[in-house]
Amino acid sequence: MPARSRARKRALDILYESEMRGLTLGATLSHRMATAEQPLNEYTVQLVEGVIAHRERIDELISTYAEGWTLERMPAVDRNLLRIGVYEVLYRDDVPDPVALDEAVSLARDLSTDQSPTFVNGLLGRLVAIKPSLSA
Repeated sequence: MPARSRARKRALDILYESEMRGLTLGATLSHRMATAEQPLNEYTVQLVEGVIAHRERIDELISTYAEGWTLERMPAVDRNLLRIGVYEVLYRDDVPDPVALDEAVSLARDLSTDQSPTFVNGLLGRLVAIKPSLSA
């Protein structure tokens, strides 16, 4: 698995853990950084910090474009995958949009429900299509 793919998976683990334990993202990231046997990949840290910094806007976009779903009703894995994907699409110029989309769909396929890859692909694909009209 390529380094950035592993970094995305690790970022998803941190976001998911934070949510399941009811902790703040920053606290979970700090704890992981302090207790990890090996240092966290720099890109993992950037992803989690990016989601923290832009969470309000990211969640607003997910809520707006997730047809028939609220954030609360989505599987936690999907919700956090989408947060990473939206962050990469809108705020990371070094990640091509198709790569961000493919990576999110791949993680959804491996870690979530049978319907999740289609859902994640559809929502992120819609955001990529309208990206020029979105303000970050």
